[in-house]
Amino acid sequence: MNKKKTDLDRRAEIGRERRARTRASIIDAAFRVFGQEAGLLARIDDVAKEAGVTRATLYNHFAGMAELHEAVSYELTHDLRSAVISAATIISDPRARAATATRMFLHKARLDRSWAWSMINISSNGIIFGAETFRNALLTIQRGIDAGYFDVPDARIGRDLIMGTSLAAFGTMIRDDVPEDFPDQVVCRLLISLGLDPDTANELVSRKLPKLKV
Repeated sequence: MNKKKTDLDRRAEIGRERRARTRASIIDAAFRVFGQEAGLLARIDDVAKEAGVTRATLYNHFAGMAELHEAVSYELTHDLRSAVISAATIISDPRARAATATRMFLHKARLDRSWAWSMINISSNGIIFGAETFRNALLTIQRGIDAGYFDVPDARIGRDLIMGTSLAAFGTMIRDDVPEDFPDQVVCRLLISLGLDPDTANELVSRKLPKLKV
């Protein structure tokens, strides 16, 4: 009886591992599809073909394109968010948190075109940069307002300023030739738009970014 239970448990474990591998391969294929300029027009069939699975198999893992977008955005930003959160443990000032997080995202986009295209294409059909990043941006802005640093009447306005401008900057950086410090220039202007004086904004974006493995 115990041997039979052990065999059943092992088969169940193998099934879970196989399912996890299939899901990972679909997400990886979706990244390759979304990571192109034409990725905005991608369909479920395109992702299934790239992953080498049937449409039915893909739907067995994801309810539709919206759920797939969110899963890919999570994978694309999870490590970067973790790096920012790790840095935030020593950054209590919400101004510095906002500056650091936004600069890290923008510098990542400048150096990795496929990543940037994926984030642009996913954001065009859903929540900008994914729900978790969207939520964290709102919390940081609210903390800045509560501390009297950010001069905006509603945290959602500040969040949208950061997220919308960052998304537009992603597009600029992958289409145009921009200087290395372009992300820092963008963040400096964002901080000023949130109510910081130019000297403070310039000082924040001149700080060395944490050397974290992402």
